[in-house]
Amino acid sequence: MTLQPPRQRIYLVTPPLGDTQSFARELAAALDAGDVAAVLLRLEESNERTLINRTKAIAAIVQRREIALLIDGRPDIAIRAGADGAHLTGIEALTAALGTLKPDRIAGAAGLRSRHDAMLAAEAGADYVMFGEPDRQAGRGGRPAFDTVLERLTWWAELFQSPCVGYADNLDEVGPLAQAGADFIALGDWIWTDAPAALVAAAIDRLAQRV
Repeated sequence: MTLQPPRQRIYLVTPPLGDTQSFARELAAALDAGDVAAVLLRLEESNERTLINRTKAIAAIVQRREIALLIDGRPDIAIRAGADGAHLTGIEALTAALGTLKPDRIAGAAGLRSRHDAMLAAEAGADYVMFGEPDRQAGRGGRPAFDTVLERLTWWAELFQSPCVGYADNLDEVGPLAQAGADFIALGDWIWTDAPAALVAAAIDRLAQRV
């Protein structure tokens, strides 16, 4: 499976979830707000059976809308719960997971500290590379500055065919990321704090206008 965009699209990143039941309604509303290509599910730590059950609960919402569901950092859970793939942080994590995920599932690459890392990820078989992803707490944190993200996206879009994801830390970053050539715009924790459906719709509007 690959994540191939026919156009620039939205990629949603969930907060770390423990209670998937309470999150289900706002996730469904956000997915129905417009064209969403994929959801990256982040899960709070728990035992394997609980993680599988949480993933299946979210998969029931996401996949019936023909949207790809990826699991953050747990290719084993992705496979056992029937998700579409996994999102791996760092080259070592990516290469370790490829044998498990490929060829049937998506393997996404993040935590790419340099152009060289991004090229290594693509050469290894990543289905996409992400630039500017949030840290494990909130926001962009210690990740590259936004100007660096834009520079790297522009470079990637000009030279490579593998899809790239640009992480937007707020609504105003959506248009510039699209202009830089991101195939997917990732929206993270900030959209879930207040009216997520409205924010997804607004992001899609910015994406269409590239402003």
